[in-house]
Amino acid sequence: MSPWIWMANLLGWPVLHLSISYFFLRLPTRHFAMDNWLTAARGWEMDGRLYRDCMAIRRWKALLPDGAPWLGGMAKKKLTARDDQSLAEFVVETRRAEWAHWVMFLCLPLFFLWNPPWACVVMAAYALAANLPCILAQRYNRILLLRVLQNRNTKRNAHETE
Repeated sequence: MSPWIWMANLLGWPVLHLSISYFFLRLPTRHFAMDNWLTAARGWEMDGRLYRDCMAIRRWKALLPDGAPWLGGMAKKKLTARDDQSLAEFVVETRRAEWAHWVMFLCLPLFFLWNPPWACVVMAAYALAANLPCILAQRYNRILLLRVLQNRNTKRNAHETE
């Protein structure tokens, strides 16, 4: 491979990741206020048990990098507050992050334009490794937080009707 292809590969991913992150962080929150066809929980996720039990996500999700704070976004490594408003904001940010990582992953075919087949396999492995764990962590966190918010609302409504 030529040095230009190496440079395109080595600089291309970081530039795409940062550009896409920057773009999504600047989108209005209203775009991520509700789940849609991409972010909605699926039955096969078993209310988060797939991630917790089958993938042991709680053991490794803290190891994932969080680039949002570098660009002025909300850190998603740790909850800063546990009130309903903060949890709802965190849920919105999980949707934003999931969308950003799906778009980053969808940039993979660009790298197929200039790479030989063996390098395309390497690029695909990188795209999966860099984005899939983040997508899974966002989905798990959102399912968990939405359940907490729903339980709080149910308890609140039960107390109000007594």
